[in-house]
Amino acid sequence: MNQAVKWSLIPRNVTDAVEAPRPAKNAKKEMHPLTPEQTRALLEAARGERLGALYMLAVTTGLREGELLGLRWQDVDLERRSLSVRQQLIRTGNDGLLFSTPKSAKGRRSVRLTQRAVQALEHHRRRHLKGGQRLSELWKDTGLVFTSTVGTPLDPSNLTYHTIQPFLKRSGLPKIRFHNLRHTCATLMLSRNVNPKIIQEMLGHANISETMDTYSHVLPSMQATAVSAIEDALS
Repeated sequence: MNQAVKWSLIPRNVTDAVEAPRPAKNAKKEMHPLTPEQTRALLEAARGERLGALYMLAVTTGLREGELLGLRWQDVDLERRSLSVRQQLIRTGNDGLLFSTPKSAKGRRSVRLTQRAVQALEHHRRRHLKGGQRLSELWKDTGLVFTSTVGTPLDPSNLTYHTIQPFLKRSGLPKIRFHNLRHTCATLMLSRNVNPKIIQEMLGHANISETMDTYSHVLPSMQATAVSAIEDALS
């Protein structure tokens, strides 16, 4: 409409008088991050799981489920302790699974790995290679880090109902969505006073306001630390 005004096709932009509706505060799904104690219990229980490294990366990098399922070994540099997010696996209704590039430039990012994450990936790769050798005729070499038992991409729906939920139940942990492991990562970092800008970059949010709006529930608990910092500065 603005362009039409510039081209003199219309005298004015009638949408200037429109008040856009604001999204309801409860529009997003309720967030249920794990506590530090629950997170430690999850990672301890995940050690013996075939996809234990998946849980480790979800908690320590904050990657989205699709980004983890689209992660390839060529995107992982264990020596430099980093990974690059270059594609994601998504389900498109009747079309099935497909790979796509992240929507924004912020989504295409490099993320540092913890030492525990590196160790988990090294163990996972050894197990991954053994599985491929054992099923040489059936194995599909997709280059993906996290696959089915025959090397094919993991269906997010099957992963949730046949792998993640049973694992949480066996481990005595709350029934949560996989996405809540991403929330757990962000909440843990914020509670440890990690700079929100760093968290934004790790999570791949388009801007800092998205990070702050999403995790505003953590900020009130950080005010005591902020007040102490002011007192220290003025003492």
